[in-house]
Amino acid sequence: MGAPVLAVVGPTASGKTALAAGLAARLGSEVISADCMLVYRGADIGTAKPAAAERRGVVHHLIDVVSPSESFSVADYERAALPVVRRLLKAGKVPVLCGGTGFYVQSVLFSRGQGCAAGDPALRAELEGIAAREGNSALHAMLRVVDPESAEKLHPNDVRRVVRALEIFRLTGRKKSAQDDGFVPRFPYLCVAPAYPRDRLYARIDRRVDAMLEAGLVEEVRALLESGVPADAQCMQGIGYKEVVQYLKNEISHSTMRDMIQKNTRNYAKRQITFFKKIPNIVWLDARGQDLEGQVMELLWKMQEN
Repeated sequence: MGAPVLAVVGPTASGKTALAAGLAARLGSEVISADCMLVYRGADIGTAKPAAAERRGVVHHLIDVVSPSESFSVADYERAALPVVRRLLKAGKVPVLCGGTGFYVQSVLFSRGQGCAAGDPALRAELEGIAAREGNSALHAMLRVVDPESAEKLHPNDVRRVVRALEIFRLTGRKKSAQDDGFVPRFPYLCVAPAYPRDRLYARIDRRVDAMLEAGLVEEVRALLESGVPADAQCMQGIGYKEVVQYLKNEISHSTMRDMIQKNTRNYAKRQITFFKKIPNIVWLDARGQDLEGQVMELLWKMQEN
C-alpha cells in the first residue's frame, strides 16, 4: 500500500494545528490547511493563524492565499489543495490535511457522484449567473425550496455542487438527495481528531477568545475595514469578525461582543463535532492523553502494514 492521506480534524481549540505540524515534521511532509478563514491575508488573530514557530519548520499550504476582499469557495479550495496532495503522494510522502472546515476536508478525501442527469450548459450558466449577481446564499435558498435535504448537506459557497443539485432537479424533476451518489474515497486515508470532554473544550474556547481580544482582535478588524475590506465581505462573516464589526458600528457593547464570540464559537464547535462524526472510520483521540503524535504514527504504521 502506498502512502495514505493523514487528516487531522476536529473542533476549534482542540489542538489539531500543533498536532498536525508535529506529525508532518516527523513524517518529513507538508501540511495542507483545511480552514476557510486561514486562506485570508490579514485575518490573523481571529483565525488563530499559526505563527512561524508553531509551524515547526514545516511547509503549510493554503494559508494567506486570498485577499480579504475576495470570496473563496469549496470548489476553489478543492482545485488548489488536490494538486498538492497528489504531488506529495507521488513523492511517497504522507500529506497532512489539517483543519476544522468540514467541507474542505470532505472535498479532498472524497469524490462525490453528481447524479445521473446529463449536464445542460445553458441551465448551468443561468444558475451560475444568479450566484454571481445575487450571491451564493440566494442560489442556496433556491435549492432549499426544492431539495432541502441537499441544501442541508451543501455549504452555500459550494456553488458547483449547489448548481448541480438544482440542475438535476430542473432536468429530472427528482431531488438529488433521492439519488444514491454518496461519497467515494479518493485516496487511502487516516482521519484523526483530538477530543476533549465538552466542558473542557468549551473552557479552552472561552480562554482562546479572551486571548484573541487581548492580542488585538478589535484592532485587526478595524484595520481591515479601514483598508477597504467591505463589512459584508466573506471573510468578515467568520466568527469573531462579524461580532467585532457589530461592536465597531456601536450596535453592541464590548462585553456583549465577547460573550457572543464565545457562544457562537462553542456552537460552531458542536456543529464541527457532528459533521466529523460522519466521516467513515474517523479515530477520536483523547486529547488529555500522552504522546498523541506517537499514537497517530502507530496508527499510520499499522495502516501501511496492511
